[in-house]
Amino acid sequence: MKKLFALFIIALLTVSLAACGSGEEKGSSGGESKDGNKKLVVGASAVPHAEVLEEAKPLLAEKGIDLEVQVFTDYVLPNVTLKDKELDANYFQTPGYLALQMEENKDFDFVSVGEIHQEPIGIYSKKYDSLEDLPDGAKIIMSDSFSDHGRILPIFEKAGVIKLKEGVGANARVEDIVENPKNLDFTTLIEAKLLASSFESGEGDAVAINTNYALEGGINIKEDGIAFEGSDVVPANLVVVRSEDKTREEIKTLVEVLKSKEIQDFIQEKYQGAVISVQ
Repeated sequence: MKKLFALFIIALLTVSLAACGSGEEKGSSGGESKDGNKKLVVGASAVPHAEVLEEAKPLLAEKGIDLEVQVFTDYVLPNVTLKDKELDANYFQTPGYLALQMEENKDFDFVSVGEIHQEPIGIYSKKYDSLEDLPDGAKIIMSDSFSDHGRILPIFEKAGVIKLKEGVGANARVEDIVENPKNLDFTTLIEAKLLASSFESGEGDAVAINTNYALEGGINIKEDGIAFEGSDVVPANLVVVRSEDKTREEIKTLVEVLKSKEIQDFIQEKYQGAVISVQ
């Protein structure tokens, strides 16, 4: 009996050691691929970020870099995973969101290494054709990310349906509304990734949706969008890295490829103005 137990323990240890030594872990950042190329692991939202990165893969391979794309469905984990060094970079966030995240998380030591594209936030409605048509007390659904509010509320102000406190600009919050003659209700806040499904289910009178989630949710941007940010104020989406990695050659090459004419043309043709490449 003792002999059988000993054999069982040896077998168990053998399996465990084999598992530990079975090669490079999926998603670990840095290092080299099996073909000798440098490896980059980049976290991204599914649309359009991951699609843009997939288009960039063969261009990077020509320059000796194998790109692995990890897709995230929220705006929190890509930064946590970058901090934990499971990613070399992420590509999904705007300067305002990055600043807010670093303010709230003192252990995030990140820096932007490139502006790649813009995504105008849109206001969508199944019931009304313009913001001016919204009825008294209309329910507006917005993202629970406060960095988005400074982009959404000015859309309503530009349409003349609310007035914001002077000088708040991109830092605008609901409490900065000083005139609201239609008594629009901005109190319903949900996760950004749920906005498209909320719109499709007919919730609210209008829904403010980030373009990446509108595209991912299959929303017809041209038909269902009733107001958008002006292209002159839309913040860029960034490639973000840990500060210690900002001068890495592979990171520089990644940004160069994402800014290349090939990728700019892809963005223009694929998204037809819903996503705008940064020149």
